Amino acid sequence: FFSFFPSLFARARWRGLLRLLGEKGAGRRGCSMAGRWEVVRKPGRRGPGGGGSGPAGRKALGEANGGRGLAAPLPLAPSETLYELVFEKTMKKQNKEQVPPPPVQQPQQKKQNQGKSAKKPSVGDLGHKQGQFRSLEDALKALDLSELQKELDKSLSMFPENPSVWVKDLAGYLNYKLQAPRSDPTLSQHPHDYPYCLVNKELRSIIKSLLSKSGGVLELFFDHCIYTMLQELDKTPGESLHGYRICIQAVLLDKPKVATVNLGKYLELLRSYQNRPVKCLTIMWALGQAGFTDLTEGLKGGARIYRKGSSDLLWRGTEKGA
Repeated sequence: FFSFFPSLFARARWRGLLRLLGEKGAGRRGCSMAGRWEVVRKPGRRGPGGGGSGPAGRKALGEANGGRGLAAPLPLAPSETLYELVFEKTMKKQNKEQVPPPPVQQPQQKKQNQGKSAKKPSVGDLGHKQGQFRSLEDALKALDLSELQKELDKSLSMFPENPSVWVKDLAGYLNYKLQAPRSDPTLSQHPHDYPYCLVNKELRSIIKSLLSKSGGVLELFFDHCIYTMLQELDKTPGESLHGYRICIQAVLLDKPKVATVNLGKYLELLRSYQNRPVKCLTIMWALGQAGFTDLTEGLKGGARIYRKGSSDLLWRGTEKGA
């Protein structure tokens, strides 16, 4: 019995010793692993080479530090401001140097060419564009009466209750179209009824028909023609006055009293232009047309007007001689 138990005890002793050694070894490995994890933080995530460098190591380090709130840096974007300042401006400058800008007057030239191709200028327009006709006779021959009648009909339709606009349009149209060399203010080189004596029957009929519809505004129309003539004399070069002269003669042929109604006003007008002989003679010519139709009306105010005008001119001449 005692010889059997020593072998049994020996076996149990060796088994306990081996178990104890196994537990101690496992504890030591656990402690060493635990200590290594706390220090390195990634013992099992190293690459196969065992080092922490390289793309895999940097990626593992970023994942391990993700809990600390550190965001991965974003890739840098190219600077748009630098691109626009350096590249785009350089390209624009090169394009401007290579491609010259179109001329500014090109659209205007196109419009002029379209206008020329669309409408051929009439004889009157050509004469006016060239400056003046050689004579008043040529200007009257080139006058388009159908166009004049259309303009007058348009004025009557647009202003049916304003006859002063009708007669002003008539005088303005005639004076615009009848551009010929000017004569002296009194027309001394022509007949007394010049320039109305050159007007044909058709134009006279148009003028008389319009004046008969505008009987209440003939005095204002007479004043308008005189004042407009005086304004044209101030322009250099101004338009010729044949259109307004024709209208004045046409009015006084039927209504000579129009020139003598407001003699006081014309006397003041002569006094204001006493230093302007050409204007004084123009006013005196307009007022003197009434005497060729009605001698009584001519003598009624003509003597006073001519006495005032001649005295002013004579006084002006003595001042120049002195």
